Amino acid sequence: MKTPKSALIVIDVQNDYFPGGKLPLWKADQTLERVEAALAAAREKGIPVVLVQHQSGTNGSFFVPGSEGVEIHPAVLAAASDAPVVVKAYADSFHETTLAATLEALGAEELLICGMMTQNCVAHTALSRGADPYPVTVLVDACTTLDERVHKFALNALSTRVALKTVEEALAR
Repeated sequence: MKTPKSALIVIDVQNDYFPGGKLPLWKADQTLERVEAALAAAREKGIPVVLVQHQSGTNGSFFVPGSEGVEIHPAVLAAASDAPVVVKAYADSFHETTLAATLEALGAEELLICGMMTQNCVAHTALSRGADPYPVTVLVDACTTLDERVHKFALNALSTRVALKTVEEALAR
């Protein structure tokens, strides 16, 4: 049986979500460590990575274009320096972006999704009509949101539609 070609999608791991940013999230630094572990495992296995960056309009309260907060976290950029970056303006990373074309160019057959925020951009991307052609796995330990309760509620809601695995479970094969 052929193993599908995976692609790792890292959503919105941006400076505004970390301490000192405009909307620090629950366990942002620990989540970053898990994202880095996913990036290292993907690199070791030759799995392509796509970084997603949210940009709000100039009237937004965070992720404002040109601000330090909108930038992808430097640790992610260092770990995936050659990864394409898809810029989005909506929670769904497929909506009005180049994500579908990028995945097609990479030959992706399966999506591994991690990032910020679990109940918003991660969930909307995992459940997107654009993700329909792919088996989707959300890396539960490489995602975070406002607090633990919202994170768990979001994962429970996703559990009926996508696979939920840890970084090790998803990238062990």
